[in-house]
Amino acid sequence: VFTAGIGENSSIIREQVCSGLEGLGICLDARKNTACGSEVCEIQSDDGPVKVLVIPTHEELEIARQTAACIGVSA
Repeated sequence: VFTAGIGENSSIIREQVCSGLEGLGICLDARKNTACGSEVCEIQSDDGPVKVLVIPTHEELEIARQTAACIGVSA
């Protein structure tokens, strides 16, 4: 799973991270990887046995929720 910041926004980084992992069943589809937008998407090859996902996050919202919980404010 790739999420947040660079994992969510850089097809080049995703490609480099997955490079050489075919023996583990991680087979990236280059077209799917570069076409991934702002929705949850699968970027593995159609015959790849392992799912590779890109999942958008809302980091600022999560930080705000956790901060509110720490100081006892309902969000």
